[in-house]
Amino acid sequence: MKGISEMTAAATASAIAAPALEPVQAVRDTRPLRLITCGSVDDGKSTLIGRLLWDTKAVKEDQAATLRRDSTGKQNDLGLPDFALLLDGLQAEREQGITIDVAYRYFATDKRSFIVADTPGHEQYTRNMATGASTADLAILLVDARAGILEQTRRHATIASLLGIKQFVLAINKIDLTNYDRVGFEKITAEFREFALSLGVKQITAIPMSALKGENVVYSGEASMPWYGGPTLVETLELATVRSSQTVGFRLSVQRVSRPGESFRGYQGTVAGGSVKPGDSVMILPSGMVANVSKIVTFDLVRNAAVAGDAITLVLDRQVDVARGDMIVSIDSQPQVGLSFDAQIVALQPEGIEAGKRYWLKSGSRRQRVQVQPVAQLQLKTGTWTSAETLYMNAIGKVHLAFDEAAIFDPYEQNRSSGAFILIDPDTNNTVAGGMISGKRSELGGIHSDGGRVILSLPADLADQIMASELFSNRRDEAEVRRMTAAEASDLWSHAASDI
Repeated sequence: MKGISEMTAAATASAIAAPALEPVQAVRDTRPLRLITCGSVDDGKSTLIGRLLWDTKAVKEDQAATLRRDSTGKQNDLGLPDFALLLDGLQAEREQGITIDVAYRYFATDKRSFIVADTPGHEQYTRNMATGASTADLAILLVDARAGILEQTRRHATIASLLGIKQFVLAINKIDLTNYDRVGFEKITAEFREFALSLGVKQITAIPMSALKGENVVYSGEASMPWYGGPTLVETLELATVRSSQTVGFRLSVQRVSRPGESFRGYQGTVAGGSVKPGDSVMILPSGMVANVSKIVTFDLVRNAAVAGDAITLVLDRQVDVARGDMIVSIDSQPQVGLSFDAQIVALQPEGIEAGKRYWLKSGSRRQRVQVQPVAQLQLKTGTWTSAETLYMNAIGKVHLAFDEAAIFDPYEQNRSSGAFILIDPDTNNTVAGGMISGKRSELGGIHSDGGRVILSLPADLADQIMASELFSNRRDEAEVRRMTAAEASDLWSHAASDI
């Protein structure tokens, strides 16, 4: 592959010859690609990103001098600096030669810009890996060519998939230590593709590389691997797509009600999906009140429109009751509102997730009490789900969420912001799990079983009569009654009628 300076010169010459293409290029590259490196410990994640930064000239002269100084006594047989030191900044990371925290770095080529998160490989730092993956568009999954696919490799791939990443680069690293074994490369590739299919991931680019030597990272490794005719890592990243934020209608989770004076009332937050402009009709959830957008204000001007990612103050055309935690949404594309949802979670603390325990659930600016019932756990070695009543640290599980008050969500695959949540232990204030909403439970109304108990979801007045009866008082250990609002009961019956 050409050097960066040669590529830049070529791009400049092309731009002079065809100036009409400049606006198109500028529009295409406005959003940087966000990516993560993940995989098992010692597979070379920090070294790969360090080499990527080095070869794309993203390392400044003073940083390069510091790197050479800090690499004294750590040089490899090739006399190269320890590229991992560009990412591993904590003292404990440098002493132990491991990654603990998530390190974010920016770099660019002449075609686009990138934000990369280097995540830890150790199992006890899985929560840090999940943090890095939560905002990524693409995952670089590293595998040691000598060791192949490991359990932690599968865990990281699964978490990345659950967090909505559908573009994977399978970087089979340290290929030079296997004498550039093509058969081993193809075997690992086939094994991972089979596993990825069970996750619903189909977009996979497998690349044999040596991160230390820089082969197939920025520059081609054709001299050592003439049998590989695919793209380098940088070429793959330049062609990757940024995940769209427009898959649902307008979403604004209210973070603050702004009232600087009697003549102004605005609702502040960051647009979490879709777009909005003055004159649009919106609905406030969970109340269901409707209003029109009167004005969109930012810190320095009045806007004609706002899109996902914009921090705005929304002014409505009428006085409505809106509080922190409410959600303002487009009237023709609304999220799901209910008392019970299905979700998938990753347990992040040693105490795990206890069946039936009540936690705080935080999503956006909204915090609610929720009861969590584990249903199943993913077995990483086999890729199958088995029933589970408790989820321990680093476990990936399916759960039922039961709320005391109406909750507002989109399925995570449709909107990351309004479909993600964390669980907080009320006793310790520790974040014990991160989760993704699968959807509203179809069993919300009526009768169903859950963990050996019968769950009755009934209109409030009928629920009160049932709970007051002598028959129910004698069988409280076998049944549970949940109250439904009138709106939820109406929604239940309308769905039932449509199914008949």
